[in-house]
Amino acid sequence: KPKVLFAGDRPQIVNNINGYLIDAESVFVESRKKPVSDVPDIGIGNMPLDGGNYLFTEEEKAEFIAIEPASEKWFRPWIGSHEFINRYFRHCLYLKDCPPGELRKMAECMKRIEAVRQFRLESSRASTKKLADYPLSFSTTNIPTSDYVVVPKVSSERRRYIPMGLMTPDILASDLVFVIPDASLYHLGVLTSNVHMAWMRAVCGRLKSDYRYSKDVVYNNFPWPTPTETQKAKIEQTAQAILDARALYPDASLADLYDEVAMPPELRKAHQQNDKAVMQAYGFDIKTTTETSCVAELMKMYQKLTEK
Repeated sequence: KPKVLFAGDRPQIVNNINGYLIDAESVFVESRKKPVSDVPDIGIGNMPLDGGNYLFTEEEKAEFIAIEPASEKWFRPWIGSHEFINRYFRHCLYLKDCPPGELRKMAECMKRIEAVRQFRLESSRASTKKLADYPLSFSTTNIPTSDYVVVPKVSSERRRYIPMGLMTPDILASDLVFVIPDASLYHLGVLTSNVHMAWMRAVCGRLKSDYRYSKDVVYNNFPWPTPTETQKAKIEQTAQAILDARALYPDASLADLYDEVAMPPELRKAHQQNDKAVMQAYGFDIKTTTETSCVAELMKMYQKLTEK
């Protein structure tokens, strides 16, 4: 009996329908702790476990500095999924590197540290109680020393591309985003491409209907291309063009820019050029490759990589 797969309203006779509803061999993408390809590791951002004592809005930061002027140099921009997609910063009072002699001269900072200590002591979890001895440290710390790629954990299914970005090391990321230290424009280009988006849509989990990006299933199992130097340089160029197109609209949030109706033509064109460059690096035919056939090819690559 023939197997029929529907692409919208169009029926298509296929050889096999796998668990991801794709015409490909029955492959199951499992959870994996390390990337299957030779690429930088991905991790969550920082988890302060501070009862909100180290995090400030723009106004709260200004009020705090007015009372405690010496604290100004210890503030770092703070970004989570909401901040990144809506293009604004909160601020983190990061005192871990502040010398004790300097710290004790800042009474307001000392109050915050004591509040964090008390917050952790009052927890019912033994591990949190232990952290009360180290109130200047986060419960999870992930602070890259060079530029890094940031990926929101949850993104609307109405977007064709998950908005991702390149951050400088002075910006602290929260645990609501994934952080890829040592990632370059090339990595950003591949990750923000239609190839990676097709893979993500096929294998990711969902939160309600929104895409839920994951490190152990989506990122770590993704088969990367093996580009020539020329192809790699082209992807770096097209990734930069995406960032440049966003920069033309400094007052628009990424939620505005990545709305399928409101997306500016410069940004759409930059993404389409990046898509082409990435597909060429995989050797995919730009005219004939569909999202389904793209995922089927990636599944084959994944099988080869995992058989090794």
